[in-house]
Amino acid sequence: MAARAQAATLSYRCTAIRTMPSRKKRSISMPPDLDAAIEAAAAAAGTTYSGWLADAARKEFTVRAGLAAVDAYQRDEGAFSVEELAEGDSWARDAVERSQRTGSRSRRSA
Repeated sequence: MAARAQAATLSYRCTAIRTMPSRKKRSISMPPDLDAAIEAAAAAAGTTYSGWLADAARKEFTVRAGLAAVDAYQRDEGAFSVEELAEGDSWARDAVERSQRTGSRSRRSA
């Protein structure tokens, strides 16, 4: 009883629980070959299976948002010219090369 009374009068609260990121647990099904590929990719990236899936989903949503922005721009400003498309392709190739040279290998979870 005394320990319970003492715990109630502490001058601090445990903040770890309030600052922990929220996670939603799911159960999914997929073909075994895809499962194995994800597991290998996660290990190669130094992350967890869940972290790799979450990162892939974030990238997919980023790509979708970018494509929607391009569509909106072209609706407002007109279609890109051949020169603009070539410049964009060149920029994208360079960006991929840069990312492969400087990619992070730090461990991340979902």
